[in-house]
Amino acid sequence: MTVSGPRVRALLARLALDAGRPVAAETLVDDLWGRYPPADAGGALQSLVSRLRKALGPAAALELSGGGYVLRIEPDDVDVHRFERLAAQGGRELTARRYADAAALLTRALAEFSGPPLADVTSAPFAAEIVTRLSERRLVVLEDRAAAQLQLGQHAEVVAELEEVGERYPLRERLAALRLRALAALGRRSEAFDLYERVRATLADELGVDPSAELREAHLALLRDERPEPPPARAGTVQLPARLTSFVGRHTELTELAAMLAEHRLVTLTGAGGAGKTRLAVEVAERHPAHSQGRVWFVPLADVVASTDVRAAVLRAVESGVATNMPGFGNGGFDRLVDTFAAGESLLVLDNCEHVIDAVAELAHALLTRVPSLRILATSREPLAVTGEALCPVGPLDLPADELVPDAVTGATGEVARDMDLAEVGRSSAVRLFVDRGRAVCPGFTLDEDTVGPVVEICRRLDGMPLALELAAAKLRSMGVSQIAALLDDRFRLLTSGSRVALPRQRTLRAVVEWSWDLLDERERVLARRLAVFSGGVGVSAATAVCADETVPERDVAFLLGALAEKSIVDHVGERCGEPRYRMLETIRAYASERLVESGEAEDVRSRFIAHFLSVAQHHDPLLRTEGQLEAFAVFRTEYDNLIAALRLSLDIRDADSAYRLLLSLTWCWALLGVLNQREDFFSEVLALGEAIPSRARSALKVYQVSTATGRNPPGPEELRTLIDDCFRTGAMEEYPPLAVTLPALALLAGDEELLERELRRALSHPDPWARAGVRWVEALILEDKGELAEAQRVRELALRGFEDTGDRWGKAITLSMQAQSHALLGEYAAAIERLDAGVALAEELGSRTYVVQLRLLAANQEIRAGNFAAAERRLDEARRQCAGEAGQLLDVFVQLNAAYLAERRGQVEQAHRCIDRVAGQLDSLGFLGELFDGLIEINRASLLLAEGKAAKAREALVAAMRTMTSRPDRPDLATPAELLARLYHLEGDALRAAAALGLSEAIRGAFDRGNPALRELVGLLTEELGEQAYTAAYSETARLSKPDAVRRLVEQTSAQRLR
Repeated sequence: MTVSGPRVRALLARLALDAGRPVAAETLVDDLWGRYPPADAGGALQSLVSRLRKALGPAAALELSGGGYVLRIEPDDVDVHRFERLAAQGGRELTARRYADAAALLTRALAEFSGPPLADVTSAPFAAEIVTRLSERRLVVLEDRAAAQLQLGQHAEVVAELEEVGERYPLRERLAALRLRALAALGRRSEAFDLYERVRATLADELGVDPSAELREAHLALLRDERPEPPPARAGTVQLPARLTSFVGRHTELTELAAMLAEHRLVTLTGAGGAGKTRLAVEVAERHPAHSQGRVWFVPLADVVASTDVRAAVLRAVESGVATNMPGFGNGGFDRLVDTFAAGESLLVLDNCEHVIDAVAELAHALLTRVPSLRILATSREPLAVTGEALCPVGPLDLPADELVPDAVTGATGEVARDMDLAEVGRSSAVRLFVDRGRAVCPGFTLDEDTVGPVVEICRRLDGMPLALELAAAKLRSMGVSQIAALLDDRFRLLTSGSRVALPRQRTLRAVVEWSWDLLDERERVLARRLAVFSGGVGVSAATAVCADETVPERDVAFLLGALAEKSIVDHVGERCGEPRYRMLETIRAYASERLVESGEAEDVRSRFIAHFLSVAQHHDPLLRTEGQLEAFAVFRTEYDNLIAALRLSLDIRDADSAYRLLLSLTWCWALLGVLNQREDFFSEVLALGEAIPSRARSALKVYQVSTATGRNPPGPEELRTLIDDCFRTGAMEEYPPLAVTLPALALLAGDEELLERELRRALSHPDPWARAGVRWVEALILEDKGELAEAQRVRELALRGFEDTGDRWGKAITLSMQAQSHALLGEYAAAIERLDAGVALAEELGSRTYVVQLRLLAANQEIRAGNFAAAERRLDEARRQCAGEAGQLLDVFVQLNAAYLAERRGQVEQAHRCIDRVAGQLDSLGFLGELFDGLIEINRASLLLAEGKAAKAREALVAAMRTMTSRPDRPDLATPAELLARLYHLEGDALRAAAALGLSEAIRGAFDRGNPALRELVGLLTEELGEQAYTAAYSETARLSKPDAVRRLVEQTSAQRLR
């Protein structure tokens, strides 16, 4: 990568110094231009940022944040920060007298310097102080390393390294003292005396001081001819496998393992086959202090067949580095091992222990008991189970965070791929490994908008497991990345092209899994293959319900699950819903599914799986609307993938009874989760089962289907009336309480007042108190739509009390948001934000991310209206980070519209237009929901154009907005277009019509929006221009109109002909 221009390079360096942290624009201007900034410093900075983004490429991690800029990289991606970290760690090791560790760490720290610090940007105003600090720090680290090396007996190395540095810095007394001790240890006493005299004279001549205590002590030791203790004997050649590829990720594990080896004498890396245990062990061993002393031995045990050959394999590897043609092993051999390891600090790496685990455990215990200076690092698919053993589970590489990647990544190209944050996705270790290995076989391969979707899918479906990813990347020699992703359903046939020099069990994906499978006993295999039916992890109770029988008794399931976890067939992922939970990697699950089908048990196990999760769903669905909501929702979230799998299986086998019951039990959970697209497909599939579904359930399903539809053809009034009447005829509302909320809302959309009143009365007499609270909430919305705000407030309080009585946090949260809107209209920002924050807390407690984001955005909007722009930006950032899952794209629309409003209020016109244009580009992918935003986008565009003073273009946007909004069935807010019409009239110089248009907004909404800063400013201008009496008269004339009359007048005045 080439970054042209000294100031652009200076910007990159300055941001890298604060990697991952925002740097204020004002700070950047000061640091880049110093006392003489350009006239338009902000514009000049933006220009530099644009040039830097272009140089960094499409995956640039340079972002605007909090009034400044941030380089979204990890501190360890920057050499300065790596140097500081390693230097600090080395200093601590030196203080603790762990000299080998200290020397190794400090050597790595010094290796970060490839020349003078900030060599390309030394003229930048900020650089001088940083260069001075880093240069001094480098000298201190050099001295620290020399001190450690002296303790290790590396005297010649110290003299060679410090001679040139000492001549350049003759006044550094610690440096001189270290050189003095090294020369003395080598027997070069005359040179040491000469050095002392030169330094003493220089100090006296230039500074007028005597030598320091440290230098005097070194001189005194020289006079006494004191010699240091000899260091431990070196063992000679280090036997570690040569590395043929780069090491990607695992930085956290490297740090943790170094600490574990410092504290424990036996550390075992455990994990499934292909997790990268061997490679990680090699990397750890190379960084271990014993490595610099030649006291690390690597023993590969994969080819050792008999347990009796383990000791001989270790002896042969230690004595000759070759573990083949093994002779017998007697006590003499063991004693030779003891003598070798006892000669100094030693590290023995035992690789691939699982098939000879007992013999390895016995040998490890014997050696550790006899040799206190020995440490053992083992890799195995299960622990050695030796006293004092510390375990380090090695799981998959980290995958891109959920919030960075839409759920629909399958074969993603186009909009979905463009919505991914390439820079953030590219930081995932799994993605980096795949791209790195892909480039090795296909040099032109890169992560870009076209490849990111398939790459993420591959990484996720292969669980982020290194060996599987390397096998997949190797396929880039002969096929495209999208084709690889598409073929993963047949992964064992696809991934068969491993390295010819690898162990046989590492050349294909199937061989990797079979090696682990063959180490299981029979009951473990039975349980493992039955667990393949679980797609979202499994708890002990579910495993017992689905898998237990005479072969696997109920009482043994928990123990067998533990054994499978010990052998890395499943992972223990913690406690969920009060019991241990386990997860099977997808590749192992695919293999276990094959074994399940071969066993002939698949049909029975799948039937038990459906029955169990139907029971779970039906039990917990009603609890979602009670004080037991938190526990019930936790179960739904924990078992969500299994519930969906059960629904899919029931459809596959056309089990209509289970399918419709599961779907109806999932509906309210989906509403709380904010799931959109998936449920629409399920409604269509279940309804396609026809008469096998009872009429009452079928009526409810059709209503739910319509209420969640995202297609481009919303139902008309007649269809809505038919659906509502079917529910009335079958009594569906009585059995399915959420219909008490849904049916009145659909009646409102149908535009049938009589039907609406009927459904409200029916719902208010529902026996379920939650249903009565829910319909009160809907009634309050309807009253607000009519402009009857006082009555809406009364009904809203009833709804809130009802939700409080039932314990429904969702209901309380959405009702508090309605209260906040009332305060917002009065300009009571603090009260509005207080209620929205209370709603956020309830939604967070519930765990409903969709509603958390929605409420955060409403609060951000109030911060913008109040002029608290920094607080608004923080809230938008929080909301943006949480936009994920199926509702993520929809939520991002709201984020972008609020970001546009914030930019408009700040006067950042171009930024506001970019936000609006981005939303407009997303609408086609949102289906019917996209149509609902067409008018809202034009409303925002018109407001921005009015702020710019562009009356003609604002007029066009307002006409387009009204055309869309008045054709919609869902009664959108038309008060806002009336407010924009007032601003347009005023911009065109017609103050009277502007005042009248403001009156229309009150007639339509039922109140004037006193919290809108643009309207407050407009009222002040109109009052000044017309006089208070004339303004009030013009305003009051239209404010007294009924809502229908006010809407008619607004429609007339915003027609294309009237506004032309």
